[in-house]
Amino acid sequence: MPFMIRISDVRPLEGRMVRLTLTDGSVVERDLSALLDGVGVFERITFDDAAFREVYVDYGTLAWPGEVDIAPETLIWDGPDPADQDRRPEPFLRPRRPRP
Repeated sequence: MPFMIRISDVRPLEGRMVRLTLTDGSVVERDLSALLDGVGVFERITFDDAAFREVYVDYGTLAWPGEVDIAPETLIWDGPDPADQDRRPEPFLRPRRPRP
């Protein structure tokens, strides 16, 4: 079974940026502002800085109190895990809003 890279640590930065430490040791920064649309479960963390900063890692993905999370493949790869297991995540990436 191939090794899947996941998130092992998170540090909130300015705005809606986070610094992620991954299970392979990579450190990447992600701007989550495009994913946070202010609707439903994302309303609180979209508009409330203190709420956004409550981010933590739960089983390899980012989570917030209130059962809010974002899939690790979206945060690490901006989509599904790549077929090429030797590929490394880009250091800086602005994830796109998921397509309906």
